[in-house]
Amino acid sequence: MQWFLSLAPWHQALLASLMLFSLTTLGASVVFFSRSVRPAILTLMNGAAAGIMIAASFFSLLLPALEYEGFLPSYVTVTLGFMLGGAFLIASDLLLGKRKKRSETFGDEKNALLFLAVTMHNIPEGMAVGVAFAVAGGEHAVLSAFLLALGIGIQNFPEGLCVAFPLRAKGLSARKSFAFSSLSGAVEIPACVLGAIAAGSIAGLLPWALAFSAGAMVAVVCSELIPECFERSKTLASLGLIFGFCLMMILDVALG
Repeated sequence: MQWFLSLAPWHQALLASLMLFSLTTLGASVVFFSRSVRPAILTLMNGAAAGIMIAASFFSLLLPALEYEGFLPSYVTVTLGFMLGGAFLIASDLLLGKRKKRSETFGDEKNALLFLAVTMHNIPEGMAVGVAFAVAGGEHAVLSAFLLALGIGIQNFPEGLCVAFPLRAKGLSARKSFAFSSLSGAVEIPACVLGAIAAGSIAGLLPWALAFSAGAMVAVVCSELIPECFERSKTLASLGLIFGFCLMMILDVALG
């Protein structure tokens, strides 16, 4: 643990990003052993990941952002940054939704859009982890950043499944389905590192980056995780979400 604490924030973010990528790859690797996964398991995992990410957005990103004063009052900076993060995700979804050309590589347009959507959404998630490590100033803060990364990583596992299995069902080989799904998570590596470097180098950017990452993560949860898992089972999704939120809240508050 002391070795990890001694590393520069961007080194910590790099290692965390490799964990995120590994969990996406691990989820994608299930395609080699099965053509389907029990929906109840995915529902619980997505629900828990949604709860973790919502709690992390507030306790690990928004609350620290409110502590920084700049040219604008902190609540104005946080509000604007949060809105920009949400707007970024909404704009990404709208742009992806307007794509009309079919893609033979991915099987059909729906699968191509799924791959692009997951890849685009992984960018702000990676940035959020990098920014969290940039703001971390002690053992508890670093652990809080790691918990945020872990929450996103938990979500990455079913995300890897959700990209790989539709591609496999459309006739792609298990190897190609695995490769494309794993690739969708690779973008989090540079996003993590850039987030940590940018937020750590420009002090005035830090509250904006924290709030932007929070807005983007909440938008991801609302647009992707919650609709998908609640469509399968409201009961299981609610249980997973409440458990994930409470777990992250207790750990963050107790350790912070």
